[in-house]
Amino acid sequence: MALAETEKRAAEAPRQESFIRFSLWQRFEHWLLVLSFAALLFTGLPQRYEDAAFSAWIMDLLGSVSTARFLHRIAACIFVVESTLHAGEIGWSMLKRRFWPTMLITPQDFRDAVNMLRYSVGLIPDRPRFDRFDYRQKFEYWGILFGAIMMVATGAVLWFPTIVTRVLPGELVPAAKEMHSGEALLAMLVVLIWHFYDVIFSPAVLPLDTAMIT
Repeated sequence: MALAETEKRAAEAPRQESFIRFSLWQRFEHWLLVLSFAALLFTGLPQRYEDAAFSAWIMDLLGSVSTARFLHRIAACIFVVESTLHAGEIGWSMLKRRFWPTMLITPQDFRDAVNMLRYSVGLIPDRPRFDRFDYRQKFEYWGILFGAIMMVATGAVLWFPTIVTRVLPGELVPAAKEMHSGEALLAMLVVLIWHFYDVIFSPAVLPLDTAMIT
């Protein structure tokens, strides 16, 4: 009797609607970025922090610094291709007049950030409601975009130093090295602390936000 009552209530309960948030192409782009970014970190950090214990383990696994550098450059090429595809997709959408700049940061995003802070400390009773992309996602997106530009530019300087120094001062090479490694460390921390919390550990999505999967 109890089982029948439970099934009846389940049938009468309103069904939760599901929406496809990202297209198959957008999800492919995302996972291509994930794989290339992970490969860049795996092969790049041991070169920067060669005295760390994890660096010795990775170098033993890869066999040599030369192998790490080769794989790092392969991953960098994939990263550049993915970034170019993303930019090309936006450009093509603009040409077809199907582009709506939903990721542009607006004054409302700053108001949302302030209101979310006020809600978090109990100054207002209701949690702010956001558009399709909230201020956190926009800030992270533009951070990735400008970070990618810096990483590609400084990476090109480190890959082709003799060509670059024919037209630019030699001091640019060590400066590019510091910028490249610093930005890589910052990007890793943003992903591990900010992004992982949003898509895995946040109570709103725990155990996982599946929008980039299904």
